[in-house]
Amino acid sequence: MRSLRELMDLEGRVALITGGGGHLGSAMGDALAELGATIVVLDSAPDVCVQTATRIHETFSVETLPLVIDLADEAAVRSVPGRILDRLGRLDILVNCAALVGTSELKGWAVSFAEQRSDTWRRALEVNLTAPFVLVQACAEALARSRHGSVINIGSIYGIVGPDMSLYENTSLGLPAAYSATKAGLIQLSRWLATVLAPKVRVNSITLGGVWRNQPEAFHRRYVARTPLGRMATEEDIKGATAYLASDLSLYVTGENLVLDGGWTAW
Repeated sequence: MRSLRELMDLEGRVALITGGGGHLGSAMGDALAELGATIVVLDSAPDVCVQTATRIHETFSVETLPLVIDLADEAAVRSVPGRILDRLGRLDILVNCAALVGTSELKGWAVSFAEQRSDTWRRALEVNLTAPFVLVQACAEALARSRHGSVINIGSIYGIVGPDMSLYENTSLGLPAAYSATKAGLIQLSRWLATVLAPKVRVNSITLGGVWRNQPEAFHRRYVARTPLGRMATEEDIKGATAYLASDLSLYVTGENLVLDGGWTAW
């Protein structure tokens, strides 16, 4: 029987993280690099992508590869596994973290329902849901060959419960319908993929509650009052869940949705 240290060891494995230059993506990259994985940072922002890959390499002494990709470009998305295999020779872990979120600056996005636009809805579907589908499809063969293949999709509490819009009153924040719909779809896609790609690839999702981003005080106060653990999430909160689902610690876990919300959905 292997020790816990052996089960969590990711040395020799390659992890691809979409949105890898963002707050959550880079924290997940840190977690997997700390366990020895080579990290592929995929992001649409060139400077952020390269800077994050460089920082992870220098901090954890692991190999990194920055990939600048627009997730709405299907041809570019489908080219990703080939580029990784050409450079690194394998792919073991895929984390779908990139998403348009409530603070994304899009027309007809974080506004009242009457003002939300269908073209922006379709853009969210492309980035938040279609891109993960395409990327998993493109990476499935490489992940299966790994014998340690693990996919982690990042959901949201608003993919499993409806919103309390009173949280956003008198603030600049909002919650688009498309965000909730795509996150719900991603959680269900995880379950579907878990059964279809088994037994060679495990697929799970992590559902996050609200993450502290210096939100307006009124929103923060209301949100915390509804959270049993009395605070919003931080980037550090996702590191343990990432390490668990990416490594052999969760070797008999697939099709699960691990909820990290401080108890938000418990009452």
